[in-house]
Amino acid sequence: MSVTLQNCRVSILVKALPQRSATHGETVCCAGVTPYGDFKRLFPVRFRHLGEGAAFKRWDWVDFKYRTPTNDRRAESCHVMEDSINVDGFMPTKDRSAFLNPLVSNSVADAAAAGKSLALIRPMNTRFYYKAKAESELNAERKIYEQAASQGSFFDKQLAALEPSPYEFRFKFEDGTGPHDYANGDWEAHAMFFNGRKREGSDKATLDWMSATFNEEYAKRGMLFCVGNMAKRPQTWQLLGVLRVDATAQPALF
Repeated sequence: MSVTLQNCRVSILVKALPQRSATHGETVCCAGVTPYGDFKRLFPVRFRHLGEGAAFKRWDWVDFKYRTPTNDRRAESCHVMEDSINVDGFMPTKDRSAFLNPLVSNSVADAAAAGKSLALIRPMNTRFYYKAKAESELNAERKIYEQAASQGSFFDKQLAALEPSPYEFRFKFEDGTGPHDYANGDWEAHAMFFNGRKREGSDKATLDWMSATFNEEYAKRGMLFCVGNMAKRPQTWQLLGVLRVDATAQPALF
């Protein structure tokens, strides 16, 4: 049976933490927005298998081909053809607020009521905090990462297992309908911790720096949360990414 492929172009907003897929091995769920303001969820992306010209970063413009998923009915979801991914450009900082602010929902509840499974909200009264993970939790995560890294075909490059972050990163915040407390599933936040620890030399100094970044700098200058629901539990929403975007700008014309 032939499958109709569609072309798409998005600016990447989110790369979630890698997950284990029984079919694809280590995969990353990503999200972006098209030049016309439509949200897209990209899956399965075996990010650490991507070659030069395909390994994208946040704010990169990415072209790809996709088909409608067979087991995910969320309107924004795309089953990506991995070999079609191509990075072609980058959204400058000066363009981000004008492009994204018109897409912001008043609240997670409003996004859900509108039938969305991906959305941007501008959080209020945010507080970033962290919780140390138990050793048993870390060992369970290590096992999952090891299994995910070892899966793959004979032609795939061998992956070193990822090391889980020793902390869970969370945000308390309010939106247009009330308070929330979400874990941050953004891969960049966990990479931020490991990179910071190399530079700062200790967990405490790194966590103090992260707290200052999110609780002072981002809170003062402006940030957006990219949120999304779960395919199997659509009533459950998660924090997928934290974006440093100014609160005010001239609106973009889509």
